[in-house]
Amino acid sequence: MPALLQGIGIGLRRSFARELLATDRRVDWLEVIPENWMGFGGKRASLLRACAERWPLVSHSVSLSLGGPDPLDATLLQSLEGFRRQVGLAWWSDHLSYSSANGVRFHDLLPLPSTEEAVEHVVHRIREAQQWVDAPLLVENISYYARMPGGTLDDATFVRAVVEQSGCGLLLDVNNVYVNSINHGFEPRAYIDAMPMDRVRQLHLAGHTRQEDLIIDTHIGPITDGVWDLYRYTLRRAGRLIPTLVEWDQGIPPLDEILDELDRARGEAEAALGEEGTR
Repeated sequence: MPALLQGIGIGLRRSFARELLATDRRVDWLEVIPENWMGFGGKRASLLRACAERWPLVSHSVSLSLGGPDPLDATLLQSLEGFRRQVGLAWWSDHLSYSSANGVRFHDLLPLPSTEEAVEHVVHRIREAQQWVDAPLLVENISYYARMPGGTLDDATFVRAVVEQSGCGLLLDVNNVYVNSINHGFEPRAYIDAMPMDRVRQLHLAGHTRQEDLIIDTHIGPITDGVWDLYRYTLRRAGRLIPTLVEWDQGIPPLDEILDELDRARGEAEAALGEEGTR
């Protein structure tokens, strides 16, 4: 159950999985990209089993295309349910976006038009997806670099409407809020204020890359001061320590450097809530 998962986690990556199993540093839970682990045997399967025995796991898929026009991928959903039975999952998540259309996969997470019609479409598909996997489903707010034409809602209103009308949980990516606020010129704290905090089950923190006139959500660390500030604000707004993931997906450094970021996240949470509030 989700209540059993608390604290600060990292994403499980094959490049450091064996080293992670040997560490005595504190890690509270792991997030797994199931497309990288499902259906494999041998060493990869044994590493996954060993991690599942030591830490609670959550699944964060990247290819469901929840907002897309094509039928949901039944094979993927069946595999996700099998994965849940295999390793146990506190919850599973995917993105509030689309990544395929007309049978073509784009290998990217594309924004949806922010309209009431799109809300209704995604709500229906979330409810359908929830019937396949016997664990709570969370959706994540994405980073985007252009707005789809025809939108009538701002992004925060769109995300909130989807979550509240579908009954799913929210994986609130703090870095994505920060990146979008710079690229699109809105106040990030106002976005956090608009989120349904009672539905937020998980947070993401990550690094990003600044270009001359744009910030790219690269998940290259370390996490910036602006994101740390927004993280503290989010926790104070929630009044509790929401399970938090430190993402580092490109230019992956030695494990200890990632765990240093995890330790900082724990310290930032204590600073925001007081030590008692993080337990």
